[in-house]
Amino acid sequence: MFFTFWSGVFCGKIDFMAIKTIIEPFRIKMVEPITMHTEAERIDYLKAAHYNPFQLSSDQVIIDLLTDSGTSAMSARQWAGMMEGDESYAGSQSWLKMEKAVKDLSGMEYILPTHQGRAAERIIYTLLGGAGKYFFSNTHFDTTRANIEFSGATAIDLPIEEGKNPQLIHPFKGNLDVAALEKHILDVDAQQVSAVILTVTNNSGGGQPVSMQNAREVAAVCAKYNIPFLLDMCRIAENAWFIRQREEGFADVSCYDIAREMMRLADGAVMSSKKDALVNMGGFLALKDPDLAEECKNLLIITEGFTTYGGLSGRDMEAIAIGLEEVFRHDYLEYRIKSTEYLGRKLTELGVPIMQPTGGHAVYVDARTFYDHIPVHEYPGQALVCDLYRVGGIRAVEVGSVMFGKYDEHGAFIPAPMDLVRLAIPRRVYTQSHMEYVAEVFAELVEQKQSSKGYRIIKEPKFLRHFTAWFEEIV
Repeated sequence: MFFTFWSGVFCGKIDFMAIKTIIEPFRIKMVEPITMHTEAERIDYLKAAHYNPFQLSSDQVIIDLLTDSGTSAMSARQWAGMMEGDESYAGSQSWLKMEKAVKDLSGMEYILPTHQGRAAERIIYTLLGGAGKYFFSNTHFDTTRANIEFSGATAIDLPIEEGKNPQLIHPFKGNLDVAALEKHILDVDAQQVSAVILTVTNNSGGGQPVSMQNAREVAAVCAKYNIPFLLDMCRIAENAWFIRQREEGFADVSCYDIAREMMRLADGAVMSSKKDALVNMGGFLALKDPDLAEECKNLLIITEGFTTYGGLSGRDMEAIAIGLEEVFRHDYLEYRIKSTEYLGRKLTELGVPIMQPTGGHAVYVDARTFYDHIPVHEYPGQALVCDLYRVGGIRAVEVGSVMFGKYDEHGAFIPAPMDLVRLAIPRRVYTQSHMEYVAEVFAELVEQKQSSKGYRIIKEPKFLRHFTAWFEEIV
């Protein structure tokens, strides 16, 4: 079924599978300086940041792979569109452009603009959630889980078994376990299930894609039990590229049409436009149900702004409308996926264990395996993000037991299923030579990894602790 996976099918005018050098499909018009500093300086910066890279100042970072959210470089067309931004409070022409772009893509009638994705999550999950309610997902991301749990509901991850094994090769490791989904629905009573959320691509699961077949099966289960089916679609273009490459029957279908087909399976969708809309700020909630949309609009007005701007400026909405078109261009997607794959291949050649196969927006290093001498409760992922910064000024993020670990009712530590470190690559920002530098830093870490030490948490909040927790090195 999936054996177009390694076939060399390509989406653009140039087959990058046949060319060793990855050519960025753009020219650089403006440059931003990178501040260089010494390892001794970085050790001091890291200590002052309590060993949490989120607390570093951007000018203390050489290569910033903390996130691909809102860190993209916008195109000349997007910047030109921003000059035409209509800043009217109600009925902005820029809103009409954004609304049309989202409607055309999603097939959903009700579009609510928000200042970013987590704001859309807060609106929909506040209304659907509450004590005693359940949400199921292939893997909830951090803000999704936090908004659900803040409402009093329970978020349960149901990835397929293959998705839990970083070294296993499987074309769609981001899939949701449909059999487990139906079992859990029956166990908790379908009326207590607020929604099933399919995240495409599966960010917390290593940036792995979801197949169209899996989306169809999830939609069918939701329809059977009358449960809302929602898409977290912030990387839907990248997911569509993987479907085109790997899933039977889609090799000749455009990535845009693949995304449209998946969107039409869902009852609603949340998007952080800071990812696959190629902008620095923005998001939206898309819905089919008019009654639910009306409730969401009321909360939108209270928390974000009027229904035709929702916390966004007109120029932001212009950029989103253009970005949603540009992101599906075949030359862009081919470059995007292949450049990420390039870094993954370089690290694999160095003996660095990564989530296989490489995802679309990031390379995920298996820190638990790389630092197998550091116990899980000493956070090997946090050790790796600190070492990356200390040695090379690279900022990355832990996606493991710091982000998703919990404590039981007795205060005992419950680790996450995997301890990964995400190297999220901003869109249209770094060149191949920057990725070569990242690989060289990893070569240094391979040589000295046995000397790395674990960390303990000395201060943490109740929710989303990875953003603000303080750590200290265990000596």
